[in-house]
Amino acid sequence: MDKSPSFQPLSDAEINALVDGQVSGTERDALEARLAHDDAARTRLATWQTQREALRGLHHELLDEPLPPLLLDAAHRLGGARQRGERGWRWGGLAAGVLLAFGAGWLAHGQWAVPDEARLTARGPATALPAFARDAALAHAVYSPEKRHPVEVAAADQEHLVQWLSRRTGRALKVPDLQAQGYALVGGRLLPGEAGARAQFMFQNADGQRLTLYLGAVDAGLPNAPGASRETAFRFAPEGPVPAFYWVDQGFGYALSGPLSREALMVLAEAVYRQI
Repeated sequence: MDKSPSFQPLSDAEINALVDGQVSGTERDALEARLAHDDAARTRLATWQTQREALRGLHHELLDEPLPPLLLDAAHRLGGARQRGERGWRWGGLAAGVLLAFGAGWLAHGQWAVPDEARLTARGPATALPAFARDAALAHAVYSPEKRHPVEVAAADQEHLVQWLSRRTGRALKVPDLQAQGYALVGGRLLPGEAGARAQFMFQNADGQRLTLYLGAVDAGLPNAPGASRETAFRFAPEGPVPAFYWVDQGFGYALSGPLSREALMVLAEAVYRQI
């Protein structure tokens, strides 16, 4: 069909708008009028509509399921944290000035010492939840409620799982054995992170309660990251979707998350640390 010179071919953005129903009224009429003179656009539109329906049909049974309680709780917690953060901006400048002055005086007197060997300590809650620990807790909240697809690779294929995640994260990984603590490996998955690929291992006890170990490279902004200190210290993060203990060792971060008390989670985190 010959194209009339008065009609411009539709752009991909305009075709997407038609597929997604983002235009209506006179704007949609105008696009459809141009579409009648654009064979290539009509073909792309039909193809994309077919793909859209196919994607929607993959897990159509999930569309009517209620949101998992952990995700709802995470939304409420993050909303409260945002409100607290806005109030905290009033004092942020003063606090930063005090910390800067204190740090300068401390360094001037030569009191900054880096331990010769890494040591493990249990510290109190961090004043602000680092992005790494937050990402770990959110990943736990997203995947732990899953019944059919909680992991990408199941524990039955553990050797392949470890090799795959080791290659993607750039470090030889080891899955801790938590059988003595009552938790068996469910499997694991690959996740994205700000400093590269990250891995998540999932464990479950006889009651169906799940823990996740989240690990991957971190930037130098976190405590004990490269350029900060070689000390490895446990830090407790209670303010995320679920509590977590996290630590950093030689540029690699680890976070153990689960709906447990601080004491119970600490015992498990120590078991993970000893093995890894």
